[in-house]
This record gives sequence, C-alpha cells and structure tokens, in this order.
Amino acid sequence: MKIRVCLAALGVAACGVNEAPLVSPDLITGDAINQPLTNRPGDAARGETVFVGRDQGHCILCHQVNSLDAEFQGDVGPDLSFVGDRLSPDQLRLRLVDYQLVRPGTLMPSYYRIHDLYQVGEAYEDEAILSAQDIEDIVSYLSALKRVEDDE
Repeated sequence: MKIRVCLAALGVAACGVNEAPLVSPDLITGDAINQPLTNRPGDAARGETVFVGRDQGHCILCHQVNSLDAEFQGDVGPDLSFVGDRLSPDQLRLRLVDYQLVRPGTLMPSYYRIHDLYQVGEAYEDEAILSAQDIEDIVSYLSALKRVEDDE
C-alpha cells in the first residue's frame, strides 16, 4: 500500500501539479501583489503592445479600451478604459498574475502561473504565458488608463 501511495505521489509530481508558484504567497496581501515582479520599471508603451499583441497577452480579445485604435475589441471581460481609476497597480498585478486567486472560476487566464494547470501542451510546460517584465509593462499601461479631469 505504501509503495502505491509513493508511486502516485511521484506521478503527480512528475505531471507538474505540485509546481511551486512563481509568486510567493507571502507577497500577496488581500487582492494585490504589493511588490513589482522585476527590478526594471514597467514600460507603458510596451505594455500596450503586449496588451494588444495576438502572440502575447491578446487582452483585447476579451476587453476593450476606448483610447485604443484596435478593431474587434472584446466584451466578455470588463471595459478597461479607465481601470487606473478603479484599481491600484498592485491590484492589477495580481489580476494579471493569477486572477483565480481573486475570483475563483473566472475565464481570465492566469498569465504568470505554472502550477496547478491542466491540459498544457508539452511545448508550454513550465512556461508562464507572459514574462514578469510583460506583467510589469501591462501594469504600467493599465495604471495610466484614467479619466482626464479638467483644471477648471
């Protein structure tokens, strides 16, 4: 019996189910990750490119941003036109890293997670969808999406 349990545990470990999270749980406070994932600041222009890029985030598949000059923006996820007014950079970071921690069962992919994933193609095992720098760049871009107030 003990041998079967050990073999089962090894089998699960070999499948990657018990991979360590890319972001340590102690960095998560409430609904936010309070520290950047990289030492290099996010680049908002590059973040917009990743946000729109079909081969990268492809966020506009589900979201829309009024200020973007991009066709066929989605309406499955919330409108992000002024998301910088609603969410802090720290909150945005967690939502991009692993929105399952904020809203279990969501359709939004976990862009910086490699643990507890199923049906991942061999070429993509142990690979996050986006890099830590991609996440920081998108956080910088989305944080800047705010309403412009008149100085009257």
